[in-house]
Amino acid sequence: MDLQVFDKYRVAFFLAIFLIMSVLEILILRRKAENPMLSRWYSNLMLMFTSSLSVRYVLPFTGVTAAIFAKKQGMGFLNDFAVSPILAILLTIVLFDLVIYWQHRLFHKVPILWKLHKVHHADPDYDVTTGGRFHPIEIVLSMIIKIFMIFALGAPVLGVVIFEILLNGTSMFNHSNIRINSKLDGILRKFLVTPDFHRVHHSHLFDEQFKNYGFNLSIWDNIFRSYKAVPEEGHDKMIIGLDELKEDSKVLSLFGMLLIPFTKDR
Repeated sequence: MDLQVFDKYRVAFFLAIFLIMSVLEILILRRKAENPMLSRWYSNLMLMFTSSLSVRYVLPFTGVTAAIFAKKQGMGFLNDFAVSPILAILLTIVLFDLVIYWQHRLFHKVPILWKLHKVHHADPDYDVTTGGRFHPIEIVLSMIIKIFMIFALGAPVLGVVIFEILLNGTSMFNHSNIRINSKLDGILRKFLVTPDFHRVHHSHLFDEQFKNYGFNLSIWDNIFRSYKAVPEEGHDKMIIGLDELKEDSKVLSLFGMLLIPFTKDR
């Protein structure tokens, strides 16, 4: 696939899903926001844009260019064996989702990585923009992990394209502030991570931050015993964010968010 075509598809899917989730957050709002929306959205979106530029200009590969390089060089497991294209794509999506799950757990367990990841958790509200609120260094490290996975697996270009679109789309979906019928949510969360499923992970309660790590497939939290059905305080009353940064104004500004990993823990 031509790189310019991929970028157009990725941007188009991003804008479409972002717009859909934004409209749904108006029509079927789950929780009332505690902070001014426009200034918070501006900072979150600018952080997302900064992180995207960091990957493009800091690393020699993106996921797609890494997959193209692996294919040309015959690198990776899938290039060593006669695996059908459809199976190769499915394996790429499932295995990458598993890696993202464990990467997420790692960023919670390793103190230096947590300093980066807590930029995401410091958001005092929970909506579609939270899904892209990650520190640029975390995004770069995440891409490095994906690149190594692409080389090791020999992931096909189309599989990488589909996974990246799915990851961006599901991150916006499961961070969205929308209300889904409880019965429908119960059905969906058997396979997919829903907003109510993942919101538990953004609780201010320390124990709940170690639950519901999944971004796309919900199976990993069930297999690895990190699933919690509902937050202790209930979805309507639970507090979002980190207690240590609750009164800190830098969690709502772009420059402040960039500095969070480099400030001393309280």
